[in-house]
Amino acid sequence: MDTILGPLYDAVSWIIVQFHSFYSLIFNKDSGAAWGLSIVSLVVLIRICLIPLFVKQIKATRNMQALQPKMKAIQERYKSDRQRQSEEMMKLYKETGTNPLSSCLPILAQSPFFISLYQVLNKVAGGHEVGFLDQELVNSARKAHIFGAPIASKFMDSASKVESLGSTLTDVRVVTVIMIVLMSLSQFYTQRQLMTKNVDLTVKTPFMQQQKMLMYVFPIMFAVFGINFPVGVLVYWLTTNVWTLGQQMFVIRRNPTPGSLAFQQRQDRLRAKGKLKEDPAEVEARKAVEAARAARQQPKRQTKAKRQVAGPGQTRTTADTSKKTTLEKTAEEPGDAKGKQAGGSSRSGKSGQRKGGPQRPKHPSKK
Repeated sequence: MDTILGPLYDAVSWIIVQFHSFYSLIFNKDSGAAWGLSIVSLVVLIRICLIPLFVKQIKATRNMQALQPKMKAIQERYKSDRQRQSEEMMKLYKETGTNPLSSCLPILAQSPFFISLYQVLNKVAGGHEVGFLDQELVNSARKAHIFGAPIASKFMDSASKVESLGSTLTDVRVVTVIMIVLMSLSQFYTQRQLMTKNVDLTVKTPFMQQQKMLMYVFPIMFAVFGINFPVGVLVYWLTTNVWTLGQQMFVIRRNPTPGSLAFQQRQDRLRAKGKLKEDPAEVEARKAVEAARAARQQPKRQTKAKRQVAGPGQTRTTADTSKKTTLEKTAEEPGDAKGKQAGGSSRSGKSGQRKGGPQRPKHPSKK
């Protein structure tokens, strides 16, 4: 491993030494600020160099989302022929110029630097020279503490080893746990932001389910592996996650995936500023829909008593009118009753027949 990655050890150690020389002009050369900021600056430099790969990753992710319906159709069509299915998939990738591995390029490109930094810090913890870090710089790095934890210490280190680095096991474990939690949360939020804002919501594909699963798997992996990372490596990876989150927020806001929530929000912002050129027919159709929605009146809520008076098919206004009419008829009943008695048109209580009026014909069975 040391033979293969030897040149990278030299590159990583040389970059750290250069940044440390600069920050030593501001902070104490043996302080955690000088060495911690050197590691942060290493991350920033690497991520700036990886921006072209990040752009390819975004494009590859979008192309994969767009191809999911076609890929699903191929799988359904050749479900019994795996070889033909693979051939058709490769043909589809070639026709559309899509590389499935492009979405992993930033992580793959960072891996050698990550492994090199891990090995460099392990050698520093052991007091060994590595690359451009001579014995004086190694001793200085061993004295550097970040919030009380040496940059070369790990969660799983023994108490004796931590004491040899000038710290306590409690300080190391508290700092490493906090950094592991922050690292996992930043990874989770980065993936969640991608899934909730920058995915075409009109297309439901297995790719989305895979991304949703990774949203929970990656933070767990970071938490498990993080207990074996030195504090300096945790600083490196936490800085990487924060950079990725900020870079992704910028890309999603400026160039979101069509059909996603972020795309709709961007369209609304451009429309509000008058910078969005739209088809007049679409504008008129949207205005018509909004006008119809504004003109539509929702029925007012009624109490149970009013609903019983109104009946299932009546509104509150109809119920009030019916109630008012009933009250008016009740008030008029005494006068009407007198008039009916005078005219001889009231019913008989026993026979149920009208007096003085036309008789209702009897039922044939009662004749």
